[in-house]
Amino acid sequence: MTNNVTSIKKEQSATSSENQKAIENHKKAANYLEEAAKYHHEAANHHAAGNYEKALESTLKAKGYYAHASEHQREVSIYHALYN
Repeated sequence: MTNNVTSIKKEQSATSSENQKAIENHKKAANYLEEAAKYHHEAANHHAAGNYEKALESTLKAKGYYAHASEHQREVSIYHALYN
């Protein structure tokens, strides 16, 4: 059965627009992860200063950016599963 799946996958090839979309998804995921990291650093600073409410707010912002990044990572994973 593995041979059938492998041969089917090899017959498929990505279109130029699908390839470009995958590249954009990589870039968007990276940008969202950078934003998430920025807010986690901010949360750490608020936490260290004892501003727990602001730390929570920054943490929730980071979580939102991470959720967006995860969606783009999922799309990239699907692309690579189909075409690699």
